[in-house]
Amino acid sequence: ATTVAGTFSNGVYIPELIYVCFQMTFACITPALIVGAFAERMKFSALLLFTVLWVTFIYFPMAHMVWYWGGPDAVGNAAKALAEAGADGKVAAQAALDAVNADAGMLFKWGALDFAGGTVVHINAGIAGLVGCMLIGKRIGFGKELMAPHSLTMTLIGAALLWVGWFGFNAGSNLEANGTAALAMMNTFVATAAAALGWLFIEWAVKGKPSMLGMVSGAVAGLVAVTPAAGFAGPMGSIVLGLVAGVICFVFCTTVKNALGYDDSLDVFGIHCVGGIIGAIATGILVNTALGGGGIPDYASKPGELAVGAYEFGPAVMAQIKAVLFTLVFSGVGSAILYKIVDVIVGLRVTSDQEREGLDIAEHGERAYNM
Repeated sequence: ATTVAGTFSNGVYIPELIYVCFQMTFACITPALIVGAFAERMKFSALLLFTVLWVTFIYFPMAHMVWYWGGPDAVGNAAKALAEAGADGKVAAQAALDAVNADAGMLFKWGALDFAGGTVVHINAGIAGLVGCMLIGKRIGFGKELMAPHSLTMTLIGAALLWVGWFGFNAGSNLEANGTAALAMMNTFVATAAAALGWLFIEWAVKGKPSMLGMVSGAVAGLVAVTPAAGFAGPMGSIVLGLVAGVICFVFCTTVKNALGYDDSLDVFGIHCVGGIIGAIATGILVNTALGGGGIPDYASKPGELAVGAYEFGPAVMAQIKAVLFTLVFSGVGSAILYKIVDVIVGLRVTSDQEREGLDIAEHGERAYNM
């Protein structure tokens, strides 16, 4: 109860148990996203086993590779020690940063920016969901029978709660109540609103009617896209990001999904994976101070203090692209292996009779509604 965890400012700490609980929420929500891709057709026993394996062998390593490093205090302390040993101040600062980064996670070393989980949560879960729904197969009647949401009212309630909770994820990822947390909160506001409008208007133009389900889907796409950029982009950049994400995710959830024919029940791939990719790559662009961004964090110029370093478009964007590609391969291939292991042990899919009866009754012996 007395141990502390570092933040992004020198000498500022939070209780370690708070940090542990905060990270636990990310670890919980990520496999929950995957489930939406193959809803209504996977065995509950298989789901439990897969979740344990996936969190252990896919999620935790990804979180470590993206977010683990010694922190600004480690840089400051190392630089101070080198300076006391007679090293030049600037040389000591850079040497200290290099030493701390040498122990950091792989994607962090690459310079990939992910403020609140674009790679760790959304691309990671989105590609795992796509692999899962393709391996498990389509729902009975998919493409032939209408499979509409059972309650749009509850969908809207859920999306509203999600948006409110997302402020905690994005602003909370700064670990401190300061200007960067405020920026992350504002970006979470405006990018989400822009994406909801982007989806609404493109759907209106294409289908002739704007739908509440579409607007809600757009809002989630905006939340996803702004997640990696929340503390790095500026508000105007986030608005543009949201508009782009809303339109592109709409295309993936309609045209691309229909063309490829996969049965992603809740559009986990089309919204979370695609939205995460858009946001992750855009972070490398929108972090530029010339576009209103916060700039690349520079801990070498002022050891232990957050400073803005020089921005270079090529290295910044390439670091993001490399992180995206690595996440797709690592999670996609790793998840496929885990699905196969689970299939051998307990089997992935329920029987056709159980699927037709409904998993509430067949798997759990209860009904959601008693009419």
